[in-house]
Amino acid sequence: MVHPVIVRVTHWVNAVALIVMIMSGLQIHNAYPVVPFRFPGWMTLGDWLGGALLWHFSAMWVLIVNFLVLLAYGLASGRLRERFLPIRPAALLADVRSALTGRLKHDMLAKYNAVQKLLYSGVLALISLVILSGFALWKPVQFQTLTALMGGFEGARIVHFACMAAISGFLLLHVAMAVLVPKSLRAMVRGH
Repeated sequence: MVHPVIVRVTHWVNAVALIVMIMSGLQIHNAYPVVPFRFPGWMTLGDWLGGALLWHFSAMWVLIVNFLVLLAYGLASGRLRERFLPIRPAALLADVRSALTGRLKHDMLAKYNAVQKLLYSGVLALISLVILSGFALWKPVQFQTLTALMGGFEGARIVHFACMAAISGFLLLHVAMAVLVPKSLRAMVRGH
């Protein structure tokens, strides 16, 4: 089996929670911009600031609990170490070259190449950072040390927004790769 049930369920729950958080986050941004432009209404969720915050905080708890379940399983089972480590620079450069020339193979779904290892490890780090920066924004007084480490409230907003942008880029690339390698999508649905 390529992906056990717990990995498949947490993958899809994370996907839905992240999409809800991104869309509601864009509505929150429109109400109090971090960057000097607004996102179109079709990309947002919540219709107004209060509605967006309700969606955002609801999905936040789903994401946090689900992410902790995924991490706990990955650490306890050894799956994180087995799938994501080591990331060797020479292998990464070779796989990047192969990817850019359209020659990167996806024969063995149970074994990640160096690019996948780096991207999946990176998105786990980004989700961790988006959660931490979210706490710094949600409770800046209670988490004042965390907020200060991020450069204050405005710094935490920038960190949060940058992480969201990077996660969005990962999601677009991830979906594109699933379309190009449909057996990987089938494995995430059926397990094999």
